[in-house]
Amino acid sequence: MELLGHLALGFDVALTWQNLLFCLIGVLLGTLVGVLPGIGPATTIAILLPITFELPAVGALIMLAGIYYGAQYGGSTTAILVNMPGESSGIITALDGHQMAKQGRAGVALAIAAIGSLFAGTVSTFFIAGSAGTLSELGLMFGPAENVSLMVLAITAVMVMGRGSVLNALVMVLIGLALGLIGTDVETSKARFTFGIQELRDGIDFIPLAMGLFGIAEILRTLESPGDGEVLRTRITGLWPRWTDLKASALPILRGTGVGTVLGILPGSGTLLASFTSYMLEKRISRTPERFGTGAIEGLAAPESANNAAAQTSFVPMLTLGMPSGAVTALMIGAMTIHGISPGPQVVTQRPDLFWGVVCSMWIGNAMLLIINLPLIAIWVSILRIPYRHLVPAIILFCCIGAYAVNNSAFDVLVLVVAGLFGYAISRLGCEPTPLLLAFIIGPMLEENFRRAMLVAHGDISTFVEKPISLTLLLAAGALLLLALVPMVQRRRAEVFVE
Repeated sequence: MELLGHLALGFDVALTWQNLLFCLIGVLLGTLVGVLPGIGPATTIAILLPITFELPAVGALIMLAGIYYGAQYGGSTTAILVNMPGESSGIITALDGHQMAKQGRAGVALAIAAIGSLFAGTVSTFFIAGSAGTLSELGLMFGPAENVSLMVLAITAVMVMGRGSVLNALVMVLIGLALGLIGTDVETSKARFTFGIQELRDGIDFIPLAMGLFGIAEILRTLESPGDGEVLRTRITGLWPRWTDLKASALPILRGTGVGTVLGILPGSGTLLASFTSYMLEKRISRTPERFGTGAIEGLAAPESANNAAAQTSFVPMLTLGMPSGAVTALMIGAMTIHGISPGPQVVTQRPDLFWGVVCSMWIGNAMLLIINLPLIAIWVSILRIPYRHLVPAIILFCCIGAYAVNNSAFDVLVLVVAGLFGYAISRLGCEPTPLLLAFIIGPMLEENFRRAMLVAHGDISTFVEKPISLTLLLAAGALLLLALVPMVQRRRAEVFVE
């Protein structure tokens, strides 16, 4: 009964005309940025963060969440039609989705993607609602030592579960931690690592750094890939799948939803790992695995459901523990702090309108995606016909305006440019920016909680292993790291991201 009361509160908040409008804007923007390669949800949320300053906190988070799961759907449109995923998880969708489009079944592929997304979104929303109370109560048991161990586990998980080598990820984490320390020490009020630059006394601003790493860098990378426009020259028909298509997709959608719901909670796993895992599961249990990669509808239904489920359950650790599980949730934490909200278990108890409003808006947003986007396929196809190079100047200009608007500072625009060039350079070296951004956000919280833990324990470092929860989290982090260093696991990680 208590859960029903919370859901009633959530729908009461989400169904106001203002929040419905924010949700609609979010899912439409998310679909648009998913359709346009190079402007993923992390980029868009980073660009739009300055705009949310003037919005109410609940409306801002509803809109930003809509952008995230809307981009998962939009990314599938690009992957299916032009074999150019707008989002990383769309890589798996493109394997069979684009082959279906080449066979004249683009409409069926898009419809199955929409149905799978709606089902996965519905299930994962109920999962969030059901698990939030338990995780929030667990979070209230955490003291400074437990928080430090949890952050260590999150950083380790990002290093181990992301693409690329663990060593590269470790370097990114160290750079992120170092950048997070720049500024004025809260305890001593002395400047750290500012090198005499006055603008750095307040630290590097989160927004221009994120916009550079995920906006400018991604645009530069996308300009290197022209994509495949063959399907865009044909008329897309038959948007409603046949009974045989629905029957063949039903179990893969169920299994993909389950895989994505579980993997989405893990820090650093992201939607790509959920998509790949569900795809490989379908391929392993299929009696005809040779069909995968040639237009098998199961190879489309499962990963599409998995990536949407993972996109939404990634909000669980963010909202209940204050711990980002990826770049987008890290940006969402930035949005919450902008509005004076401290992410963590207290959000569920102190701001139930915000928590349950955002959760219920996810179901409404997924329903909007199904109702709105299938009729808009023609519009998305028209947008895809615009040469990407014509959109780049406007996107870069908007990034610069957004960076400047944060503090009315030209220095932030310089940070944006430098971060963009750095993000592009590290991508060419096989490194991912996500560990850097997560470490940048977690770093100051890690330092603050470490200092508190040392004060409470009178400088005794053994406090981190004396407390059961803290010890368990540290052991889990150590086990993850050791597992990633096993040669067999290293080879398998390489195979996953190459495949």
